[in-house]
Amino acid sequence: MNSQLLRCVSLIAALGFMTTAQAMKIAVTDLTYSETVNQYFRDINYHEKSSNQPQIDSADSHDTYSYIEYGELHKFVGDIRDELIHSGLQVVQAKPYNAAKNEKILDIIGRIKKGYYPNADYVLFGTVSDLEFRDEANPIIGTNNVANTFSLMLVTEFNLINTKTYEIKSSFSTSTEGQDVRVGTPGSKAIPSRGKIISEVSRNMGLEVAQQINYQLGNGNDYPSGDGEYNHAFPSQQPESDIMHFNQ
Repeated sequence: MNSQLLRCVSLIAALGFMTTAQAMKIAVTDLTYSETVNQYFRDINYHEKSSNQPQIDSADSHDTYSYIEYGELHKFVGDIRDELIHSGLQVVQAKPYNAAKNEKILDIIGRIKKGYYPNADYVLFGTVSDLEFRDEANPIIGTNNVANTFSLMLVTEFNLINTKTYEIKSSFSTSTEGQDVRVGTPGSKAIPSRGKIISEVSRNMGLEVAQQINYQLGNGNDYPSGDGEYNHAFPSQQPESDIMHFNQ
């Protein structure tokens, strides 16, 4: 077989493999979180949001804004689904699943067997294993102003499960960040925008997850991440007994 024919065969095989990867259907569950970060998650209703708008100093903003609403977990998953679709993969909806908040054991295999993910070849679920809020004030050289930077770093462990064999197809972690910078004078009030920070974290998470999934399913490794670089996968070491769950 000459070199030209070999190249043609290789190209056909590669195209076939990519088409197969693109045809794979993925269901994405809501994110869970480990007990080690349980204190950062809150259930805040509309009344609390509208009636409690604190005006606080920068020194106190860390305690007031250092939390994640349960509803924001849905936003994270929404951005993951959007990026998977944008990258060319097929995403299917799961059946509604009503679980108690902070359920301690995530029996994803049990839900697959009960038919919560019809037509899905794989189920992707993630667990927030670590997060850090930072509130920093740094002087701006040559001025009397300071840059108040409020940021969130979120580490999430993901597993992709085959719905036919129940084996883990891939396991990886993402580390994403969002921030809001406000310029002011020393001692002045600086109220960060949680919405901006959460949106950045969510968007960056979606990009990184789509990149990892496409790479590991053989759909190419050129899907851009938040920083434009590919980050290799890291195996998840999150013990199942330490997993907590919010509603599907």
